[in-house]
Amino acid sequence: MRRREFIAALACAAAAWLETARSQQGKTWRIGYLMPGFIMGPDLKLFEVFRKELNALGYVEGKNLIIDKRQAEGRNDRLPALVSELIALHPDVLVTVARPAIAAAQRATSTIPIVMTPATDPIGSGFVKSFARPGGNITGLANMYGDTTTKIFDVISTILPSARKIAVLMSSNPTHPRLYEVSRAAAHTVGLSTVPVVEATPAVLERAFQDIGKEQCDAVFVLADPIRLKIVDLRSSHPRNLSDQRVC
Repeated sequence: MRRREFIAALACAAAAWLETARSQQGKTWRIGYLMPGFIMGPDLKLFEVFRKELNALGYVEGKNLIIDKRQAEGRNDRLPALVSELIALHPDVLVTVARPAIAAAQRATSTIPIVMTPATDPIGSGFVKSFARPGGNITGLANMYGDTTTKIFDVISTILPSARKIAVLMSSNPTHPRLYEVSRAAAHTVGLSTVPVVEATPAVLERAFQDIGKEQCDAVFVLADPIRLKIVDLRSSHPRNLSDQRVC
């Protein structure tokens, strides 16, 4: 699924919760938008596409729609307070980006509809009972990231045939320990070893890449998380032994 199609699907999921608007003319609908990272740079572009898709469905800010945005700036410990702020504004639906934000919203409310965008393992995380019958107040999109990890390492071994050691970059995302084990097993099947590297917040990415350089890794595999352009910047700006690495 291409990025625009993905965001269009997200907007449709959010709009589905607002469908009763058809019978309530003149009502202004409210969406709470919760981002674990930054609503800046590429994230802002994605948000703008989301907003345009809502416009196409008939929901326009300043006319019949308010979107309240909150960003944790990579600090997942801030998410409970941010979702509480959004709930205090009485949203009709919450749009939550990635697992930490989805979990924070789930803990905060069982009545306000929540659209997840996306979840890596929504069933295993307890967000939905099944894909066919989600149940509860959560719906949205799953990226099936765990299912594609094995194929990703097949691709890495193909495009980097001389690679032997792969750094797996994780954050404080609670799905990452399990995804690391999936990555480690997938790497082993194609003759690669993995090195776990944890950066709890974007502020320690510099140190994480220093550790990757010390380990003399051939490539960096970044587990699913909100977009962090600093990763690309750090790979490009580090000394020769690190800037030769690939980010996957």
